Amino acid sequence: MPKMKAVIKTKPEPGAEILEVEVPTPGPDAVLVKVQATSICGTDLHIYQWNDWAKKRIKNMPQIMGHELCGQIVELGSNVKNLNVGDIISAETHIACGYCFQCRTGLAHICQNCRIFGVDIDGVFAEYALVPSANAWLVAEKIPKDFVSVMEPLGNAIHTVLAGEIAGNNVLITGCGPIGVMSIAVSRLCGATKIIATEVNDYRIHLAKKMGADIVLNPQKNDVLETVFNETNGLGVDIVLEMSGSPSAINDGLKAIRAGGRFSMLGIPDHPLKIDLTNIIFKYITMQGINGRLIYSTWYKASRFLASGRLDLEPVITHRFRLEEFEKGMELMASGSCGKVLLYP
Repeated sequence: MPKMKAVIKTKPEPGAEILEVEVPTPGPDAVLVKVQATSICGTDLHIYQWNDWAKKRIKNMPQIMGHELCGQIVELGSNVKNLNVGDIISAETHIACGYCFQCRTGLAHICQNCRIFGVDIDGVFAEYALVPSANAWLVAEKIPKDFVSVMEPLGNAIHTVLAGEIAGNNVLITGCGPIGVMSIAVSRLCGATKIIATEVNDYRIHLAKKMGADIVLNPQKNDVLETVFNETNGLGVDIVLEMSGSPSAINDGLKAIRAGGRFSMLGIPDHPLKIDLTNIIFKYITMQGINGRLIYSTWYKASRFLASGRLDLEPVITHRFRLEEFEKGMELMASGSCGKVLLYP
């Protein structure tokens, strides 16, 4: 059997290894792709660091890490009719069962039996990877391959931004990691009138400005609430997009939002936190939890945005390494001094 290199979580402890393993064979409903680019997600970092979430969530080891990719199909399963060898794809990383209540009522992105690449099954930090044909997303030739590799997290940003009305609204985005800064660009593209962002890392503050934020505040140095109310004539922002999971950012966002506003949350707190429910109730705030991407309407939007040329993700992709250098990428992600980090097999 032919061999390939892959980044593998081998032990329930910090770290990962690059090993040679057999190239997988696609089942009847899957495709084998040659990975052209893959990007590191915060989830991958948690698994690499072996934090409390990873200890509870990761059940299978050894397991190939990673879930974001651009790949070229090199082999088709016997039942696959809608794809061809040579096609360039990205992939929806949430593998839905197709038969639970959520799947049957248009909510497959929160499938009860969802499996995720690199979390529940082998992932894509490898020279080759298996993708269920139903999860393969065929992309237009005009979309740069590096952008294809980050379409999955871009989908998180699009889902969060477009979870309600955005055009003509003032927006506060709390947390300027890769998805946060992509949310800045999507908000601007979709007609947000003023975009205020908060971030404590100097590198990402600069990145947020480059991606189109009107104002970027460091909550450790700036008075966020004073600035928000000055910039909105005392009203508060119409929308908060919470990308950090930080308790202080969440509570500041609840104070900064106007009565009747939308508060969409993608960031995940490390621990349970206290919030003032009376603030939510009396201000008539709509609170939304955002999970993944809408399958597959978000993917259509992502493809159209990128194919149009109006959404430039080049500033978000800040570092590129060979697959063998994955540890450098993980160190950068841990420091916060990066945007998206790409790995090339």
